[in-house]
Amino acid sequence: MTHLPPPSPDAAPRGRPEAPLPPQESASRALVRVAPGEALMRTRMKGRLFVAAAGFGLLFTAVGLKLTDATVLDPAASRIATAPRSAPVSEAPVARAEITDRNGEVLAVTVRGTALYARPPQIDDPRAVADQLVRILPHLDRDRLVQRLSPPRQFAYIDRFITPRQEQAINNLGILGLYFETAERRTYPRGRDAAHVLGVVDVDGVGIAGVEKWFDERLRVSRAPLRLSIDIRIQREVREALDWAIGRFNGIGGAAIMMDVHTAEVLGMVSLPDFAASDLAQAPAEQRFNRAVTGVYEPGSTFKLLTSAMALDLGTVQLHSGFDASRPIRIGRHTINDFRGKNRWLALPEIIAYSSNLATAHMAMTVGPTRHREFIGRMGLLQRLTVELPEAAVPLAPSQRNWRDVNTMTIGFGHGISVTPLHVITATSALANGGILRQPTVLAQPEGAEREGVRVISERTSEQMRRLMRVAVTDGSARSAESPGYFIGGKTGTAQKTNDRGVYIENRRISAFVGAFPMNAPRYSMYLMVDEPKPRADTGGFATAGVVAAPTARRVLERTAPILGMVPEIERQQQIQSTIALPLQPGRPAAPRIQPAAQSTPTPRPAPTLAPRPAVPPGFEPGQAPLRRTDAGEGVAMPRLVIHGLSPESGRAAR
Repeated sequence: MTHLPPPSPDAAPRGRPEAPLPPQESASRALVRVAPGEALMRTRMKGRLFVAAAGFGLLFTAVGLKLTDATVLDPAASRIATAPRSAPVSEAPVARAEITDRNGEVLAVTVRGTALYARPPQIDDPRAVADQLVRILPHLDRDRLVQRLSPPRQFAYIDRFITPRQEQAINNLGILGLYFETAERRTYPRGRDAAHVLGVVDVDGVGIAGVEKWFDERLRVSRAPLRLSIDIRIQREVREALDWAIGRFNGIGGAAIMMDVHTAEVLGMVSLPDFAASDLAQAPAEQRFNRAVTGVYEPGSTFKLLTSAMALDLGTVQLHSGFDASRPIRIGRHTINDFRGKNRWLALPEIIAYSSNLATAHMAMTVGPTRHREFIGRMGLLQRLTVELPEAAVPLAPSQRNWRDVNTMTIGFGHGISVTPLHVITATSALANGGILRQPTVLAQPEGAEREGVRVISERTSEQMRRLMRVAVTDGSARSAESPGYFIGGKTGTAQKTNDRGVYIENRRISAFVGAFPMNAPRYSMYLMVDEPKPRADTGGFATAGVVAAPTARRVLERTAPILGMVPEIERQQQIQSTIALPLQPGRPAAPRIQPAAQSTPTPRPAPTLAPRPAVPPGFEPGQAPLRRTDAGEGVAMPRLVIHGLSPESGRAAR
């Protein structure tokens, strides 16, 4: 058998004739047959590519030329630094503006947070949900929470403000029916400081007390901080001093105010007990009560300053004048007496220093009921003050029809009328600042601005009152308020409290001090009051203003004066004191001597007979001098003076 080699792959099948092969050409010269349509498309594509290339060439040429011009031929200044930048996207402002003290310290601010609310119809087991929520929010009451989570309620707030951590914990529970929303909360970074001045807002952010209520619309409309006259440093020192006095004498409360005598700006206002504004719901009514502007009290002997200023300004007395203080006064069932009285005639400085009720009653009667009531009204003590606090109270005083002799005598030494501590310090500031009464304010005033006021006494009377106020500290019942180099002046006042029927209660009193400093150039005034102080063994069993309020005033003075930029004038103490000193028994000023005209033969004249001092006539016997009235009509019977015993420091006058 013959073996044949395998056929070539290109060989034709066996048994068939081989077809002639087409002529072979080299690869470079191979001919490609192209359809007519395809050739046209290729021609057009080449044209388009050429146009595009030409366009890009022109574009890059223009860009190159522009860059060459901007960087080489005519370089332009960089505009990167001057290009306007878009403001960063920030959150919408809060709904209520800040409140600051006079130095910019934030006292009240609104912060954003999260509120938790529920839709009870979507909650399957309110009790189980309440148990879980109470573990995260322990301040919630479980039983009340169950009620809020149960139908038929459709919507209920669970907590108006929760922390991010609490929000995350509640969200992790995965409970259907609990939802979150953005909320705002008013916070008070200084805690209890100035709580009564600031006031509070309700759960909806609406002011309901204090400055928050008075300026509610202003705080919601304007975003500019509201700047108060309060100095939080002064506020803290005054509060600590008052708290010390209340604790030492076991009082039930107290009030303190510090004021600029020239602008009537309130630098500090304290009422104790107080509260934390952020926790108003838990504060009892006793803590929310503002004793400084809402409480009305009988001012006691502090009112003797006003009686003296009235008599001096109206010309019924002089500094050397005096009155009989040897016998108590009885008008019907009403009696007036002195506490530890001197039982003799007293000059005006002695009346203030020794706090004589009897002499003050005589002095008030030299003016009379009509003019007395007019003066009290002029001093702003018969109407509500226009301070920016809605809680400001109206004084309690007899009507014009019922203002009689007995009212003039008792109100002369601070009984039978009830005013707020703010009334007392405002009037006292007018006595010290030159005689201008300005309405108090808790808003900071522009530096150097002159506030409008009303002249209530003359500058001369104001100068005399500064001397009298200083005498009360150097020689009187307010000795404990003296602080070397600060020249404080003022007056103590102890007034017994009354019950609901107007009857005075034994051993329940108000001990107060009001004054200003320095008396050579007054700048600030202060008022301090302790409500129902209890006697102590180390004070001799007394709880009067001289041992309660006066030492507290010194404590406040020595702590706040350095903050106010004042230093004690120790080196010039005697020199300054000599300019404001006043003897307890000033001599009558000598009458000016008139030089006669030159005459060749002067005609001798008999020496004039000088009348004796009206207040201390020769042969004076206690009880003979009647009370004087300058505005009494004819036929009005004067009260009869009889001897009768009485107590306490500022005396007690039954209504």
